[in-house]
Amino acid sequence: MQVELQTPPARPVGEPGRARALLSTADFKLLRTALGEYAKQLEDEHELARVKALYHRLGSYA
Repeated sequence: MQVELQTPPARPVGEPGRARALLSTADFKLLRTALGEYAKQLEDEHELARVKALYHRLGSYA
């Protein structure tokens, strides 16, 4: 009995490979902590709203 091994399809020339994660879970926690401290110092309401939104988005990844 002969077994055929399947090879993954070759990606087209010029196509990028699979993306690797740039940040670890620990990185997200560190960034979130830093943003929390930064938010305590902000007086500009518009900037504070942007920082809070980013803070919450980072929390969903950790």
